[in-house]
Amino acid sequence: MFELHPRLAADTVEVCRLPLSHLLLMDDARFPWLILVPARTGARELHRLDPVDRAQLLDEIVRASTALETLFSPDKLNVGALGNLVPQLHVHVVVRRVGDAAWPGPVWGSGSREPYAAPAREALRTRLAAALA
Repeated sequence: MFELHPRLAADTVEVCRLPLSHLLLMDDARFPWLILVPARTGARELHRLDPVDRAQLLDEIVRASTALETLFSPDKLNVGALGNLVPQLHVHVVVRRVGDAAWPGPVWGSGSREPYAAPAREALRTRLAAALA
């Protein structure tokens, strides 16, 4: 049975469930940041997903990217599947702006996470869910 990795569970809040993935919001107000986690037990690598799941995940990445682009007008979207600390397959989609807290470097390991205030986090979750509907 699928279980979300404890680190992802601790650092995120769920926005919605997509056909394949749990769509999560990283609880870091410095960067609008979504994480897609395919609900496949034991999934660790993108290339090891079966072809149908791989195509579905790509579609969900595009949906998440489009929602972030619509809501935030980024200078750049970063999309990546790292997994060095969390081996469970997950894909990051991060809004980047020239001059943001990590620019021009990667967001990973840059400063300390700044959690959203609860009302702002809930408002963003609502906006994201509507943009993905």
